Amino acid sequence: MAPSPAYALIATDLDGTLLRGDDTVSDRSRAALARAVRAGARHLVVTGRPAPRVRPLLADLGCRGLAVCGQGAQVYDAGADRLLWSVRLDRELAETALGKIEAEVGQVYAAVDQDGVDGLTLIEPGYLMPHPTLPAVRVGRRDDLWCAPISKVLLRHATVPDDELAAIARSVVGSLATVTMSGPGTVELQPCGVTKATGLALAAQRLGIAAERALAFGDMPNDIPMFDWAGYGVAMANAHAELKAVAHEVTTSNEDDGVAVVLERLFPTD
Repeated sequence: MAPSPAYALIATDLDGTLLRGDDTVSDRSRAALARAVRAGARHLVVTGRPAPRVRPLLADLGCRGLAVCGQGAQVYDAGADRLLWSVRLDRELAETALGKIEAEVGQVYAAVDQDGVDGLTLIEPGYLMPHPTLPAVRVGRRDDLWCAPISKVLLRHATVPDDELAAIARSVVGSLATVTMSGPGTVELQPCGVTKATGLALAAQRLGIAAERALAFGDMPNDIPMFDWAGYGVAMANAHAELKAVAHEVTTSNEDDGVAVVLERLFPTD
């Protein structure tokens, strides 16, 4: 099955998808996205990063419209610099979920993304940021993570692999939270029932675009709900096997401009 030339929405994940390893967007990818936008398509960033960590990148890309952030828990209006929609993760439920996970695997190291357009990323002692270029504030103890409303919790374990940690977390957390894996060293707890598809569907509704006219790009299991929702899903060559298994197409890697490769085929000229 080939993507429909009539699609109107391009939904791109960031890390491992649109972004290269150095957190930049290549000139080729910028040009391909710009050509698609000139042809009438809308580009939406759909990322696990919270709105405050996405704001500089959106400005660099010239995005003044909507973005889906925080694994779908936030719909952010870049032009107005405000959240149109956000869902918080109950902090007591988050603590309970952490306790259940640690009962199975021993100590984990946690971080949280605070809610709001100016929310901070807080990390407890021992937690290592998977993206060291992203700003974070180290706190003295775990209790300090809960000082303000949060949108999600990020988990790491010293020895348990990500896939295994995510599977164990799902088996014990139940309805306390949604568990997802968004990248190497990034297992996350987010509000129950919230996924990238949740936020993307809301943003698309605001834009008046149906799911079948959406083209989605991603690389990790947290992109599976987005692929399930969109009319056509493209996985990167560097994508997790679980995402490749449900993708309509596999393009080249993020380092080799996989997003641009597909868009150039669909939008060959202005």
